[in-house]
Amino acid sequence: MTVSRPIRVHVAPAAIRDNYRLVKRLAPAAKAWAVIKADAYGHGQWRAVAALRDEADGFAVLECENAVALRQGGVTQPILLLEGIFSPADVAAVVEHRLTTVVHCHEQLDWLLRGSRHDTPLSLCLKLNTGMNRLGFTAATLPLARELLRRMPQAEITLMTHFAEADGESGVDWQLERFRALAGDWRGPCSLANSAAILRHPQTHADWVRPGIMLYGASPFADQSAADFGLRPAMALDSQIIGVQEVAAGERVGYGGVFTAPRPMRIGIVACGYADGYPRQAPNGTPLAVAGRRTGTLGRVSMDMLACDLSDIPAAGIGAPVTLWGDGTGGSVPADEVAAAAGTIAYELFCAVAPRVPVVLGER
Repeated sequence: MTVSRPIRVHVAPAAIRDNYRLVKRLAPAAKAWAVIKADAYGHGQWRAVAALRDEADGFAVLECENAVALRQGGVTQPILLLEGIFSPADVAAVVEHRLTTVVHCHEQLDWLLRGSRHDTPLSLCLKLNTGMNRLGFTAATLPLARELLRRMPQAEITLMTHFAEADGESGVDWQLERFRALAGDWRGPCSLANSAAILRHPQTHADWVRPGIMLYGASPFADQSAADFGLRPAMALDSQIIGVQEVAAGERVGYGGVFTAPRPMRIGIVACGYADGYPRQAPNGTPLAVAGRRTGTLGRVSMDMLACDLSDIPAAGIGAPVTLWGDGTGGSVPADEVAAAAGTIAYELFCAVAPRVPVVLGER
């Protein structure tokens, strides 16, 4: 079906592949789980799999049924369940489809113990809580976990944790100390590093790294851009100008009149709104590009439209290309800049793109 409305999201599988290769250059001694949860951070799980099918050491998802679909779709690499199983019913799928599962609580271990046999291999990632305080075993709960694991001799174990501040001033050393204290004399494989740790803390690379946001060309850091690391944006959100208004000084723009023109202005109306996934909270001046020129939003974002300043882009009229973020038809605007202006992160921008926005594959 032809879609007449001009908004499109462009996804570049080659950029995902290039970003994965950067991971492997940064952590050459480690294997890498390509994290494709949340529909590959909004880029499309199967598109990411197609890009990495011949390169990824493994894939990481959330839902057991999603992992099973990957197996049935021909994925032969290890597949990691990042939050483990959610009920005893998942155990059969873990065994049948050779899934690797995180275990972060005694209940999961008990389900696996009751639902598997000693002659059936299990691949487990034992998650240690080193300060994130979401999931994982602590010094108080780890002894029972070890006792349960002793009753599963068929299990291959990897120790893992998750860093809370790999992107901030506190860094990772304090959690590494806790991890080592909990691990004791452990000499088996470990998985520690998320995107921020891969990029900034090489001492955490260990045996398996878990790149997420960096695969899609965004930075996990507020003070460093994706381009600083050589990451390529894998998504561009494009649209067009569908209306132009000449506004006098003192006139207001959009719902609530939150922007008042300080001078005569030329206003462009873009076919993109919060129902497409654009952040409604984006303030005046949130960057976008029109016909190769940077400009900013004006007024409140509507459901299907937003306004922008065309005062200094006189050639831009109806049909002029607009890039909301990424390297697109209207120009280049890093998603991290848009997210920072809107008080959010690129992760949320990518994941929020609405199903109604058509997807186009390939480079712009």
